[in-house]
Amino acid sequence: MVLSSLSDSELIRLYINDNERAFAVLLKRYKNQVYKFIYLKVKDADLANDIFQDSFIKVVQNIKAGKYNEEGKFLPWATRIAQNLVIDYYRKQGKVRVFSERNTFNEDFGIFQRIACENKNYLQQKSSMELDQQLIELMNHLPKVQREIVEMRIFHDLSFKEIAESEKISINTALGRMRYALMNLRKLLEENEIVTHFA
Repeated sequence: MVLSSLSDSELIRLYINDNERAFAVLLKRYKNQVYKFIYLKVKDADLANDIFQDSFIKVVQNIKAGKYNEEGKFLPWATRIAQNLVIDYYRKQGKVRVFSERNTFNEDFGIFQRIACENKNYLQQKSSMELDQQLIELMNHLPKVQREIVEMRIFHDLSFKEIAESEKISINTALGRMRYALMNLRKLLEENEIVTHFA
C-alpha cells in the first residue's frame, strides 16, 4: 500500500490504528503550508517553528482523543489549531485581532489582521480570540466555491492569480467569489449577532 496515495481521512484512520508512518505522510503533505501560515502571522522564524511544533502536538493529541471531524478537511482543521495557538501567543503579549475587509483585494490581504494594543484588558483579549474562532466556524456555512476561495486565500496564502489558475477561472471570477464570500460572512455575523470590526 502506497501511503502517499491515500486521502487524509484514510491516513488518519490508519494513524488512529497505530500506523505512525501514516501521520508522517500527513505531516509531510501539509507541514510547509501550516508553517507558512504561522510565519505570516508572527513574522519570526524561531517563534513560527515553536508554534508549528506545538500545533502538531495538539493535532496528534486531538486525533488520538477522537476529536478530528471526518467531515472537515485536514488542512483547515490543522490550521485552526495553529491559529488558536497564534492567538494565544498574542493574547499573552497584549495584542488583539481585528477583522477587516479593508485590504481584501490586494495581495497583502489577511482576513485576520493583527494590531498591537497594549491597553486591552483580559475580557477584550478573550473576546477577540473567541471572535477569531467564531469567524472560522462561520466559514463552514459558506457555499462550497466561496469557502474554498477563502481557504485558498487564507490557509494556503495563494494570490488571486494563483487561485484563478488552480481553479481554471478568471481572476475577476476569483475576486467575485471572494467578494460574495465576505458579503455572506457579514450576513452570518449579523444573523448570529456577532459584534466585530467588520469594515
